[in-house]
Amino acid sequence: MAINWFPGHMHKARKEIKKVMPQMDLIIEVVDARIPFSSENPLVPALRGDTPLIKVLNKRDLADPDITEHWQTWLEQERGVRAVTLTHNHRQEALGILKLAEEMTPGHDRQKSALRVMILGIPNVGKSTLINTLAGRPAAKTGNEPAVTRAQQAIKLPDNVLLYDTPGFLWPKLSPEQCGYRLAVTGAIRSAVLDFEDVALFEADYLMAHYPEQVINRYGLDETPADGLALMDAIAVKRRFLGRGGVPDLHKVSEVLLNEFRAGTLGRISLETPAMVERELVEARAREQAEAEEKARKEQQRKQRSR
Repeated sequence: MAINWFPGHMHKARKEIKKVMPQMDLIIEVVDARIPFSSENPLVPALRGDTPLIKVLNKRDLADPDITEHWQTWLEQERGVRAVTLTHNHRQEALGILKLAEEMTPGHDRQKSALRVMILGIPNVGKSTLINTLAGRPAAKTGNEPAVTRAQQAIKLPDNVLLYDTPGFLWPKLSPEQCGYRLAVTGAIRSAVLDFEDVALFEADYLMAHYPEQVINRYGLDETPADGLALMDAIAVKRRFLGRGGVPDLHKVSEVLLNEFRAGTLGRISLETPAMVERELVEARAREQAEAEEKARKEQQRKQRSR
């Protein structure tokens, strides 16, 4: 199942951000530390130009620390980018972001004009919570469902910093396809548009491939399941999520797997690595090229038949 979610207000937000971004002195993009690539917006590099960028890997306490360290190095290969990690609601760490912003804009005189900073982030990465932490007051709406922020607003911060909050937006086509699943697992895509069991099976397969011991310990399993579906069946038996005739209730299992991952109950888990993403990008480009060639071939055949 290809997962996409790009409602009308996101298209509007994208156009508004493109209009005002050239006026910014610095950009902060908040991403989910568990999926730094899947949760970064591919539109940002094209929109920001040479504007300095701070990547905030939020929810560090939920991610695999070793993998997060690899991501910081990988992200900082891009020119003008600094990557920092953040634990949700940690004020002192958050204030360190403003200090870094000052270091990255040495030519700006705050005595003469405010430092204009735009903060970006896809839905449900903790952008609004970070804003409130920086402001020291409830300046932005927060919620458990994605896409709470619907309009831009300017927020005054200490030391003459003007922070421009923007609505979280995704992009029309999620590629590689695995990105859509990872976003769904972490809660960045509204639940109403998802097939819970399909998304949970993706998560279960990944957990068995990369974190089998944590899963076995969490659910008290006696044997190691062969794959994700076997894991879901085993959880159903262990938790007694069974319907008539002892058939596993996979919807209940899916809710448990997704909710416990999002809450960090399964432990510190990352859903992607730089090497994994690079491999997927190569595969996605090859697939797209093959599709384009096939489309061109069929179009050529159509033209020949119409002659």
